[in-house]
Order: sequence, then C-alpha cells, then structure tokens
Amino acid sequence: MTSLFISDLHLDSSRPAILTQFLDFLAGDAARADALYILGDLFESWVGDDDADPAQRAATAGLRTLTAGGVSCFVMHGNRDFLLGPRFAADSGAELLPDPVILTLYGRRLLVMHGDALCTDDAAYQRLRATVRDPDWQRRFLALPAKARRSLADAARSGSRAHTAALDEAIADVNADSVATVLRTAGTDTLLHGHTHRPAIHALEVDGRERTRIVLGDWYEQGSVLSFSAAGYALRTLARSGTPE
Repeated sequence: MTSLFISDLHLDSSRPAILTQFLDFLAGDAARADALYILGDLFESWVGDDDADPAQRAATAGLRTLTAGGVSCFVMHGNRDFLLGPRFAADSGAELLPDPVILTLYGRRLLVMHGDALCTDDAAYQRLRATVRDPDWQRRFLALPAKARRSLADAARSGSRAHTAALDEAIADVNADSVATVLRTAGTDTLLHGHTHRPAIHALEVDGRERTRIVLGDWYEQGSVLSFSAAGYALRTLARSGTPE
C-alpha cells in the first residue's frame, strides 16, 4: 500500500480548476491509498473554522468522503491556513499534525514540515510567522467579526505578494544550514516539505551522512504528489485532467 503527500493547493473560490482536480484526486488516487498527508496551504487563506467559502466547504466535504471511506488523512498548518482548527478537523475527518513532525512509514523515519520555518534568510517573514503562530494573537484575531478577519487576511495576502516579489530568489528559498540543523536534531535521513513551490529531490550530506530533501510542488498549473511505499518513493506531477504525466 501507499501513502500520498501533497501541499500548496491554495484553494479558494477564485481557482475552480484546482478544486476540480483536487476532488478528482480524492476520488481516485487518494481513495486507493493508505493515507493522505497534506503539508500545509491546502487553502489560500483560512480566517477561522466559522467562515469557509464555497470552495473550502467543497474541499472539506471531499475530505470527509475520503476519510469516511477508510483512508486516514492528516493536515499540517501552512503559512496561509495556520488557523485551521477543531471544527475543520471534525468536518473533514482529518487529523491536524504538528509542524514539524517525525513520521515512521514502512520502516523509514521522515522529518515532515510545511517548510516556511526553514526560510530563515527572510528575517521579516520569520518575525511575522512568530507573531501569527502565537496562541494569544490567534485568540484575539478569531474574536474579531468574520468580515474584519477577511479584510485583514486580504491585506496580508497583498502584502505577502509584494514582499515575495521583492525578495532575491535565494532568500525566498530554504536556508541550507537550517536544513542541516533540523535533520541533525531529528536524527532522520529524509526531510519532506512544501512551501517553496520548487518540486525536486535533493541529495545532501550532513555530518558525513547522506541525506535526502524532498520538496513538493504547488497545484497552480498541475498537481504535485509524492507516493511513498515500502518499495520506495516517487515525486510525480498530475496533469490538470488528473492523470499522471
């Protein structure tokens, strides 16, 4: 059997093609898997479990169908949907994962992250991340009316796009020393993450040991999925029709 990993779909009502592909994926490949792991940014934004848009509700219903069919689903917070909470988990049947987390699958230990915490060259983003992940900040934000939360989220998204566009490409990527540190601390040979939208499998060496960093891609133009089984792993793209390229 196989476990599947995806990330960075950025679903909302303005991207119906991605939603359609995701729902097809849930009904196809994912329904035949042992488990589905979503490593953050399933949604473009999430301002609280009480204010999902139609696309988000459709995706949540699709996950509920998947989990009701016996497939385990695990969702990690991303930098866009870090407010996913217990109601989303109950509605979808998914379990919320901590970031980072060490998984043992088919006899192999994996360090799994969304990936934004590894972009330590972007100091301004790391300060923002620390703020919005603070439980007190989140409680105050969630206490605001839904309309105010949406307005603030829209402004933050605009600011994020401008900030990212102004960054040097290297600064927006993961920091090599941060990658080495998390692998060393976790004691694993494999790191799996999303966030950077740069799908690839990187071979590296840390403390004289060969390690692997696997990066999932986004779903803007096509899907990106890692299949992981006892036989090994494969990073694939999915054409917009939902069929493997």
